[in-house]
Amino acid sequence: MTEEHKRAGAREWIGLAVLVLPCVLASMDMSVMFVALPSLTADLQPTSAEQLWIMDAYGFLLAGMLITMGTLGDRIGRRRLLLAGAAAFGAASVLAAYSTSSPALIATRALMGIAGATLAPSTLSLIRNMFHDAKQRAAAVGVWTAGFAGGAVLGPIIGGVLLQHFWWGSVFLINVPVMLLLLVLGPLLLPEYRDPAPGRFDLAGAGLSLVAVLGVIYGIKQLAEHGLGWLPLTSCAVGIAVGAAFLRRQHRSANPMIDVRLLRSRRFGIPLLIDALATFGLVGFSLFNWQFMQLVLGMGPLESALWSLPTFLVMPLGIALATAIAPRAGKTAVVAAGLLVAAAGYGVLSAIRADSGIVHLIGALTVVAIGVGGVAAVITDVILSAAPPERAGMASALSETAAEFGGALGIAILGSIGSAIYRRDLTTHAPGSLTAQQLDAARNTLGGAVDTAKALPKETADALRNVAFDAFARETRVASVISAVLMAGSAILIATLLRTSRTRPVSAG
Repeated sequence: MTEEHKRAGAREWIGLAVLVLPCVLASMDMSVMFVALPSLTADLQPTSAEQLWIMDAYGFLLAGMLITMGTLGDRIGRRRLLLAGAAAFGAASVLAAYSTSSPALIATRALMGIAGATLAPSTLSLIRNMFHDAKQRAAAVGVWTAGFAGGAVLGPIIGGVLLQHFWWGSVFLINVPVMLLLLVLGPLLLPEYRDPAPGRFDLAGAGLSLVAVLGVIYGIKQLAEHGLGWLPLTSCAVGIAVGAAFLRRQHRSANPMIDVRLLRSRRFGIPLLIDALATFGLVGFSLFNWQFMQLVLGMGPLESALWSLPTFLVMPLGIALATAIAPRAGKTAVVAAGLLVAAAGYGVLSAIRADSGIVHLIGALTVVAIGVGGVAAVITDVILSAAPPERAGMASALSETAAEFGGALGIAILGSIGSAIYRRDLTTHAPGSLTAQQLDAARNTLGGAVDTAKALPKETADALRNVAFDAFARETRVASVISAVLMAGSAILIATLLRTSRTRPVSAG
């Protein structure tokens, strides 16, 4: 039996379960802060700037270090990097839980982000090397995808339950036993893999990649929060310029962190773009569905998290269907079909109104989750399969980085368009009895309108809430249409430019 068709046994499948655990936690730590923020704010009293950095330090450093960590794992060993990252993640989680000041929490969240950047590329690249049979590898990637997606959904739920009984630091301490379990079971169940001829590590290239990713991600986030301005535009411009310098360095380097030939390959570059576009809609639209549940429908954080469970529970269905059909129908056809399913879900959302019930919202998001779940699993397998095995860590890191950029762009673009529509509608239709200060607060955000209405007479408050809810529903519909068109366009793109269902590794030689 050739290496390519060697089938995995019980050891590999148990090892897969071990690999999924840190991915769930890394994903949870992105979303659990939405629930924990009010409690830790009351305790630590951060400034508004510190509050933003408490939220963002983890995600920024995680995104910025993915390429470096993925390449480092190829060189020093993927299991070694995973175990070192798990130990660092657990230690940083303890420090975060017992932080006594906002600067200390920001620093420990940054450390968690750096450690977290070792987890996704290490686990995904180990899957590439543990599962040689194409069908088994596709199924394993599907399980990994479900775990990563599930962590984002489970974060607010688990966080809400913990905060009902414990202090805010408990949301970090749940990481510790899982990381200890990984440290015990990893050496027993996970094999070690590394590039047999990695060459010298490019430290300068690692610095350039970090600055490039952080610059663009930070600029996009600032654009989403504050609109056009010199700071976000400068940050994006610097990030793009440094990114161009990084790619030039990789092209000339004898031991590049990224094989530029992979990016130029249609079999690798197009799936990477589709990965980013699918995440664009899914993450970008999360701005709207959480606000709709909590502000328009009046749900609490835990209740809204519980209502979001169906979108997570059906995702394995989409993953299972996609991975089962792909060997017969072809990966390209399955990805295109998944994108069209997601487009249909966004199409249903385009009819949402302020008085639409939770069933309309969750039903449509469930359809989106089925489609995007299948796309994510298959497209990740396509990306891994297109890269040579010795570059699996780098390919995994690029896949995750593309998803990070797609999500950031989704938030920035959909958020900016939605905010413009909301401000225009509220300015036009707000009750005339509002003072200039009240109107300014109400048109800034939906939350501002809800808070402003609490201090108004009942009739005026009801009128303001109705106007605000209608304006928010309108921006949600526009975001849905954009997402639907984007998913349909992506389906056409991959069906046109990646016709073949057979994805061979691009030569690293």
